[in-house]
Amino acid sequence: MSSKLDQLKSMTTIVADTGDMASIGAFKPTDCTTNPTLILKAAQMDAYKHLVDEAIEWGRSHNAVTSQVTDRLAVNFGAELAKIVPGRVSTEVDADLSFDVEAMVSKGRAIIADYESRGVPRNRVLIKLATTWEGIRACEILQREGIDCNMTLLFCLAQAIAAAEADAFLISPFVGRILDWHVKASGKTFGPDEDPGVLSVRNIYAYYKAYGIKTVVMGASFRSLGEIEALAGCDRLTIAPALLDELAKDNGTLTRKLDAATAKLAPAKMSLDEKTFRFLLNEDAMATEKLAEGIRLFTKDLRALREMVATRLENAIAAGQAGPLP
Repeated sequence: MSSKLDQLKSMTTIVADTGDMASIGAFKPTDCTTNPTLILKAAQMDAYKHLVDEAIEWGRSHNAVTSQVTDRLAVNFGAELAKIVPGRVSTEVDADLSFDVEAMVSKGRAIIADYESRGVPRNRVLIKLATTWEGIRACEILQREGIDCNMTLLFCLAQAIAAAEADAFLISPFVGRILDWHVKASGKTFGPDEDPGVLSVRNIYAYYKAYGIKTVVMGASFRSLGEIEALAGCDRLTIAPALLDELAKDNGTLTRKLDAATAKLAPAKMSLDEKTFRFLLNEDAMATEKLAEGIRLFTKDLRALREMVATRLENAIAAGQAGPLP
């Protein structure tokens, strides 16, 4: 019997959720996603010191501000990841821009331009945007320009519908964070088929397939193998290396749970203007709280990354060259 990872690959596109390139090779995922938290963690590892050094030296020689250097660092990681995976890499727009359409569009264009300057075509990159109303509008603009977007921090059907109406290439509904909220709110434990995060993704998947929506559904933020197995057959799943390793070591039988051909039960089709979107999001306490929390947490890690970069940049300018990590 093949491993559950190999069985999953036969029905779902596997995406590695990490900035640590050394942990990817053994699992041979198709795509890779990163975020400020993952980049911050990887940037502090000795194995990737050269990527940090390059960004700092570039910043020094170009008189760049800190945010430009952190952008370059993110693309440094993404460009290296693009050498490992055959598919797409996702790079996230700064979380503190999540309510600024113009700034998100500008940042998305700049990230794509940097990738293209390194020979990585835009059809191998996804720009990650928080699924706020403003993020959805930025997505709409970027998609029209041929820049594909990954809508992240997505916790409810209303966000998924609005993202699809903006022609988002892909959405990343967060399974584990939805579960976290419900466990804390109810004090209950949930099996995989009762897991609120799993049920949310299944609902979104059924809606998309029932109405012929082309936007890719990529489950994200997993807490256990059970959640992953309960979504076997989803378009894509982005999985951390530790869980990929567990899947690779498990030779049990994996049953397909999601199938576009049989996804017929779905809520009535909706079209969302801004007022309706905001009202539906507000009605969902979990989605409202987790979206806000997610933006705060990513912003916190982004600020920590910027502080690290600012210190390094100041030292490099003073010394006339990039120095060692502090």
